[in-house]
Amino acid sequence: MNVYSNPALDLSVTDTVQISEGEKQNKVQYKDILFTGSSETPEESGMTSVVTKEILEDYYLNSFCFGLRLYNLELFNADFLKHYFRSLEARKAIARTASGVTRFNVSKAKLANFEIPVPPIEVQSKIVEILDNFTELEAELEARRKQYEYYRNQLLTFDEAGGARFDVKWMTLGEICDTLSGFPFDSSKFKDEGIQLMRGANIKRGYFDFSSELNKYWESSEGLEKYLLEPNDIIISMDGSLVGKSFCYLKKEHLPLLLVQRVARLRTKENFKYIYYNITNSFSDYVDKKKTAGAIPHISMKDINGFTIPLPPLEEQNRIVSILDRFEALTTDLQSGLPAEIEARRKQYEYYREKLLTFKRKTA
Repeated sequence: MNVYSNPALDLSVTDTVQISEGEKQNKVQYKDILFTGSSETPEESGMTSVVTKEILEDYYLNSFCFGLRLYNLELFNADFLKHYFRSLEARKAIARTASGVTRFNVSKAKLANFEIPVPPIEVQSKIVEILDNFTELEAELEARRKQYEYYRNQLLTFDEAGGARFDVKWMTLGEICDTLSGFPFDSSKFKDEGIQLMRGANIKRGYFDFSSELNKYWESSEGLEKYLLEPNDIIISMDGSLVGKSFCYLKKEHLPLLLVQRVARLRTKENFKYIYYNITNSFSDYVDKKKTAGAIPHISMKDINGFTIPLPPLEEQNRIVSILDRFEALTTDLQSGLPAEIEARRKQYEYYREKLLTFKRKTA
């Protein structure tokens, strides 16, 4: 996810690994170009991240990624590579090297023949200067998001022995929530209208995608009332490459919906937002230790029910939620309050990136 999400590698990671003496592992170095190995679509395969800063400690590349290392580091400005490998020209070329059925894997042999332009270093630096100016606003948004995550973690961290002002119980989701996995609907009987189904494909990272091409329907909820969803239900996808990261909570405007198998529903008498914020804060790390290996990782209801969170009194839950809601609103307002400027900046960046990073080949 670090490589997938960041054109320039984020070096503030805290994950650690024990390296045995004599064990062969690849250390990441300055100007390395890192690739994700596979994805569910060719277009998202081989996403890149470039190491744009000197590394002062040991970073190791895990088995889900691979890297390219320049023979001559003087050929490129690292930030030029950061922008170039996310350009449309580069993305299309990389996508053409991927093949598969349910998952698409990048062919390293084909990628080795992918040609890239090498403009003079002075030209590269000027291109970087122009393009970086367009990304400053999004960098500010990212800084706000990280600040919010820091305070969220602080507010949701309790001493195991409890606090001085109140007692904190450590309880599992199975103890504090009514949990349910969905009904095994027969996909051959899906309808074009009726009661909409809540499927794993609809669940993204913190939001629901109800695009027309994803939506499926059932004729009626008769006999399936148990699987009808309600406002404030927390919904978790149990399958997929982003398992542990795909969850959200329902609002009234989303309904009616019927729950489909391999999707979990959590319903609680506690403050549901407090439960949701805890899931947002640490569920992903928990799932990383529980999920199955393989092309399509998954978790069980037992895994979900076993996730433990600190549970202070309801009054304290409400106080924490009110604070986090305000932080979230500030972060959201910063993005939604300036939508025209942000969208214009993004479009300007993409326009100039394609103009500046599209080079004509010299003919003999």
